[in-house]
Amino acid sequence: MLASLDHLVLTTRDVERCVDFYTRVLGMQRIEFGSGRIALQFGTQKINVHSENMPISPLPERVTPGSLDLCFLSSRPLHDVLEHLRAHSVEVIEGPVARNGAQFPLLSVYVRDPDGNLVEIAERAHFD
Repeated sequence: MLASLDHLVLTTRDVERCVDFYTRVLGMQRIEFGSGRIALQFGTQKINVHSENMPISPLPERVTPGSLDLCFLSSRPLHDVLEHLRAHSVEVIEGPVARNGAQFPLLSVYVRDPDGNLVEIAERAHFD
């Protein structure tokens, strides 16, 4: 019945601060669509960004910034990601640690975005 995920919505307390983190630190591209709506694009994926004060209808039952747990696959080796995070003064709260991904084993690090969402950045793991 379902084929793939088209997009997801990230609710934030501060749109500009949120977009800055995902573009400057994680390399996503800011795009605008519709009537001034904002999204983050990377590869073929999109995250729509909604302010907690001006949510778009229909709404989830509980609009709550900081409640997401996201996992992104990196296009660069994890050691490069760690150096990049350090250069942007982003605290790694856990990792590198082994995890199970949707398609293969992962080696992951965890950080928090400005709203407190848990952001996992992972590479395909090759465990012997």
